[in-house]
Amino acid sequence: MVIRAALAATVLVLTVACSGPLNVSNIQVGRALNPDGSISTPTTLFKHNETVYVSVLTDAAGSGVIGVKWMFGSQVIDEPTKKVSFKGPDATEFHLQNSGGFPSGDYSVEVFIDGVSVGKRAFKVDDR
Repeated sequence: MVIRAALAATVLVLTVACSGPLNVSNIQVGRALNPDGSISTPTTLFKHNETVYVSVLTDAAGSGVIGVKWMFGSQVIDEPTKKVSFKGPDATEFHLQNSGGFPSGDYSVEVFIDGVSVGKRAFKVDDR
């Protein structure tokens, strides 16, 4: 019984040790996704009717809450979050779309891990 308890404690410690905080290796913006959730068509210029994707790439096992803040100028558009737990490197996708089309102008998306900003990407909407 003591051996079984010691083994269970060791497994618990190893599991906790392997699921530390998330570490972002890259933030990608584009108009299409690969099957793994990374960006297949990177760009920072979008047309009014296109969906904007952001992919948050993490480089190791970890867990936490990934969130993004979509901005049009200084106006907050949306602030979605996803609770994640990864066993290795992974990608977390968020997207922004507007069935009526986006107004022309400067936009940005800021990425947060457990409420702490880890990076920001700017992009523009313009049909020219």
